[in-house]
Amino acid sequence: MKKIRVMIIEDSDVVRMLLEEIVGRDPRLEVAASVSSAEEGLRLLHKVAPDVISLDIRLPGMNGFQATKRIMSERPTPIVVVSASVEKEDLKISMNALKAGALTIVEKPVGTTRSDYREMADQICTQLAVMSAVKVIRQRRPRVPIQTARPDGPQAYRVRKDGVFRVLGIAASTGGPNALEKLLNGLPANFPLPILVVQHITPSFLEGFAAWLDDVCPFAATVARDGEIPAAGKVYVAPVESHLIVRAGRIRLDASPPVSSQRPSGTVLFESLAREFGSRAVGVLLTGMGDDGAKGLSELRTAGGYTIVEDESTAVVYGMPQAAVRLGAACESLPLHDIAARVLDLIADSGQEGDRREERNTANYPG
Repeated sequence: MKKIRVMIIEDSDVVRMLLEEIVGRDPRLEVAASVSSAEEGLRLLHKVAPDVISLDIRLPGMNGFQATKRIMSERPTPIVVVSASVEKEDLKISMNALKAGALTIVEKPVGTTRSDYREMADQICTQLAVMSAVKVIRQRRPRVPIQTARPDGPQAYRVRKDGVFRVLGIAASTGGPNALEKLLNGLPANFPLPILVVQHITPSFLEGFAAWLDDVCPFAATVARDGEIPAAGKVYVAPVESHLIVRAGRIRLDASPPVSSQRPSGTVLFESLAREFGSRAVGVLLTGMGDDGAKGLSELRTAGGYTIVEDESTAVVYGMPQAAVRLGAACESLPLHDIAARVLDLIADSGQEGDRREERNTANYPG
C-alpha cells in the first residue's frame, strides 16, 4: 500500500523530531520533508508534492496563517494545523488558518512523558491520514455570493400550520469552523433566533474557537452556561465534555455518555430541540467525519422540524451529512453558500404567513 507523504513545518527542533518519530511509526504515513520555516516549505512544495502538511502556527518569518494562504493559492494541499498554544493571538492565527483553507487543528505533542502522549500521537496521525484524502481547492478567487432567491412554482413547497420558528441548531466537525463562519455571516445581525452550536474540536482550543467566532460573525458568541435562557441573535457553543440541550426554556449542560463517540454530540442537541421545540426548530448538519448528528436530525425531522444538511459539493468531509441523508433525516441538502439564504427564507415565510411554515415537497426532495 502506498504511504501518505507528510510534510512537517515546525520551527522547534525538538518538536519537529518528535513529529518525525510519530509520523514515521505510523504504517500509513511517511515523512516526505521536514523543515523549520514556512518559506522553506514553500520552496520545496512543488518538488516534494506532499499529500498532507503538518503546519505549526508560530513560525519565524511567515506565520501559519500566511503560509496557509500561500499554499492554498500556489499548490492546494490538505493542511492540519498543529499548535501547542491556547493564547488568544495564536488561537486567532490558527482559526484564521482554518478560514484560509486549513482543514483541522490538533494539539501539538510537547514531550513523551505526558500521560496522554500516545493518545495525542494517534490523533495527529489519524487526522493526517484522513485529511490527506480531502480534495482541496485553489483559494485565489472569492466564493460565489449567497443566492437569496428561492425556487418558485406550485410544486416546490407544501405548507402547513405549525407555528413560527424558535431556534436554530447547528452541528459540525472537521471543516466546521470555516463552514460555520460562512453560514453565520450569511445571516443578518438582527437574526431573530438563538443559535445553538456543537462543534467537535480539540478541547484546549474550545474557548479560543468561541472567542474567534465572536470576532468574525455578526453575533455575540459564547461558550454556553448551564441555566441560561437562550436569546435571539446570540450563538451558544457547547462546552468541553458536555452535551448541549434545552429543557424547559433553559440551556442545560449534560454529562451523560458520549454519543457517536462525541461529547458534545450533535445528535443529543437535535434530539433535545425535537423534544423542546418540535416543528418550531431548524436543524443544520455541516461537514464532519463520522455519523454524529444524523440520528438526532432524523428525530427532529420526525417531530416536524426543518432539517438541512450540507451538500457533498461543498462539505470538506461528507461523513456526517451523508449519514443523515442515508437515514432520510434531511428535508434538504444544500451547498454551504445557500444554507443561510434558505434559513432566512423559512423564517421570513413563517413570519409573513402568521403561524405558517414551509416544508420541502418530499416528491422533489426525497429523504
